[in-house]
Amino acid sequence: MSISIRAALPADKQRWLILWQGYLDFYKTELSAEQTERTWNRIMDADFNMNCAVAEEAGKVVGFVTYNLQNSTWSPNGHCYLEDLFVDPQTRGSGIGRSLIDYVKAYAIEKKCSRLYWNTDEDNATARKLYDTYIPESGKRQYRVPLT
Repeated sequence: MSISIRAALPADKQRWLILWQGYLDFYKTELSAEQTERTWNRIMDADFNMNCAVAEEAGKVVGFVTYNLQNSTWSPNGHCYLEDLFVDPQTRGSGIGRSLIDYVKAYAIEKKCSRLYWNTDEDNATARKLYDTYIPESGKRQYRVPLT
């Protein structure tokens, strides 16, 4: 089966919502319906710094990736942050995750970013198996200070 990667379109919303919920379930988290709607609206807003690409197989959206550009004091053109990546469990292992990452990597190269980066949970062995084929884990630890 052929996989195509493209920018998310308004018509993708219903399928994206299903995949988004799968992503939230995987990370055992909940977001309000308002935040989910806000996220979709940001993805669709060309003036907002949030992009989303979807993977399509046989006419069905089977995965998505969100990403954005970040300024950096260490780089003339900044970095590209891959924030969310999710592939339908029924289609995992067929190269869709890699295709989505490579799509974002090409975007980051086009924008002349000095780095593409992302985070994952330490115990996410399945994803880390893919991620480690790109580059070894950076050794950085992330600290999160809640502000609300």
